[in-house]
Amino acid sequence: MLHSRACRRCMRADGCAHCASRVGGSCPLWVVHETFTTPGRIRTQIAEMPDGRKYLWLARTTDESTPGYLSPRRDFAIGLGCDLAYADKLVYSHGLPIHDDTSAVPIGAGCKICERPDCAQRAFPQLGRAIRIDENRAANIPYTPADHRGEPR
Repeated sequence: MLHSRACRRCMRADGCAHCASRVGGSCPLWVVHETFTTPGRIRTQIAEMPDGRKYLWLARTTDESTPGYLSPRRDFAIGLGCDLAYADKLVYSHGLPIHDDTSAVPIGAGCKICERPDCAQRAFPQLGRAIRIDENRAANIPYTPADHRGEPR
């Protein structure tokens, strides 16, 4: 997958079952977003989707030259995913805890459709789900969901 710095998916070559959101960008916890702080360096991540599938992700920024001195730079990152069952066949898995179930970062397809109610990095409320609003208490979780009846959990 090719992503812009603004978390916009620019291109996708479908080869795995990783579901990417068509609304609201991708998960802020996904390693692709970290690559912009370390340009040119390959970053790795063991990630778990809400349905329990686990992947080894590789991500790196592209080396695109700017068209001219005053032209804005176009920054992109490439993310490649591999089902964790095949990760030991990749050199990038060496030294990673691929057999430790607790090492996976819980990610989702994107905030607006993510099923993880306790994510501290949520950028948008989940579509179709009521949120809890308590003006007398600061929440650690942005857009804290209410239960299906709209009452606080």
